[in-house]
Amino acid sequence: MHHDLLIRRATVLDGKGSEPLVADVAIQGDRISAIGELGEHTADELVEAHGLVLTPGFIDVHTHDDTNVIRTPEMLPKLSQGVTTVIVGNCGISASPVQLRDEVPDPMNLLGDVDDFAYPSFAHYAEAVDQAQPAVNVAALIGHTSLRSQVMDDFMRPASDDEVASMRSALAQALADGALGLSTGLAYRNAFHAPDSEVLPLAEAVASAGGIYTTHLRDEFAGQADAMDEAFATAGKAGAPLVISHLKCAGAGNWGQAPRALKQLEEASRQQRVHCDCYPYTAGSSTLDLGQVTDEIAITITWSKPHPEQARRALKDIAADWGLSLMDAARRLQPAGAVYHNMSEDDMRQVLTHPLAMVGSDGLPNDPHPHPRLWGAFPRVLAHYSRDLELMPLPEAVRKMTGLSAATFGLEDRGEIRQGAFADLVLFDLDALEDTATFDTPISPAAGIVRVVVNGVTSYIDGVARETRAGRMLRRTQRLSATP
Repeated sequence: MHHDLLIRRATVLDGKGSEPLVADVAIQGDRISAIGELGEHTADELVEAHGLVLTPGFIDVHTHDDTNVIRTPEMLPKLSQGVTTVIVGNCGISASPVQLRDEVPDPMNLLGDVDDFAYPSFAHYAEAVDQAQPAVNVAALIGHTSLRSQVMDDFMRPASDDEVASMRSALAQALADGALGLSTGLAYRNAFHAPDSEVLPLAEAVASAGGIYTTHLRDEFAGQADAMDEAFATAGKAGAPLVISHLKCAGAGNWGQAPRALKQLEEASRQQRVHCDCYPYTAGSSTLDLGQVTDEIAITITWSKPHPEQARRALKDIAADWGLSLMDAARRLQPAGAVYHNMSEDDMRQVLTHPLAMVGSDGLPNDPHPHPRLWGAFPRVLAHYSRDLELMPLPEAVRKMTGLSAATFGLEDRGEIRQGAFADLVLFDLDALEDTATFDTPISPAAGIVRVVVNGVTSYIDGVARETRAGRMLRRTQRLSATP
């Protein structure tokens, strides 16, 4: 039999957690056409992969690439680390259904400037992604704060009944047009005043469509336990599956709480379908939030609109130079971005290795000096935490970034190496694999990624992106169950 591409003698990890298998994998068109001992088979392109590892393409379940998949469709930060699918619209912020006339509300400004919000409906956004044809596949959530921005002129209050109805209508239309579900970012000031009576009707619309509800918890610090219970209750009442975004125990006073948080997650998982995502670092990155300003942790400014010259400096040094308190210095810098070194390594490792946890980068592609997770999250899990530290077997690490992710978000025929599945694949040299991005030099492609295939097309090879981009807009095709 003749194929378009034949990868011979690779060490195959199927994305389901199975033990490695040395096999040949053939591709015809955009699908995997055969797996096994394919000695008599031929192909237009033959790749000898002896000693290399072949996995499904990595699925980044937590991104803020909403506008970048259109503006910078090469998507090199993701493609270069083996990511073949990104899920956008996390933390309550999405590029659609949004049109803005004035300033971009925080934290929607993480996605771009006012001109970047040009998609009054999800259908408009999906069409723009189709036309851009990015190098990676794109699936999208609808952000609660983005919905608020279209119906409210004052974020510091709950939405009225009429405003909730308008948001629910816009969300229902987006879900009908293929959006995956709803995300909230209840910790942010422009969503914090939304009570459950505002969020629940939106989560019910998600459940009605068979979508998913993801949340950046209302509190990731001392009040995390209550915030988790709130999320479980909202999803449970609505009848929607839940993902807790970047589960962490933030703040020095909250370190050591991972066992409690994971026990809550496990107990909830017996009654309802719940998961979380995690990035493999002990620092977070977002807009400069006064609620996170403290002298207990290191805070680095990554950008500042009024004071761009202060980027890449410690907040405490800026405050000292200005003769101000940390809080007053932060106010003067806003709007701005920051990296917060607010987690313990032990807590993060426990979350990362938990069976219910997926890998998501939470990278901020519009940050001029981004957190290294933008370029290095997935190789870091495989090389540092699985290969070097042996925190989890390689098949399990791969499952957390492929098969589990696809199943959780309902991405049909993705995340697995099997006959008939889409040919999203990563071939890498495990010995050479390394995340090279650091906090000092964060824009740096991973080492050891040999080849990345997206929908059957070789898109990245030996450190170089191909001109042909083969990513697609992935509209929701499955109804997800809310029960385990």
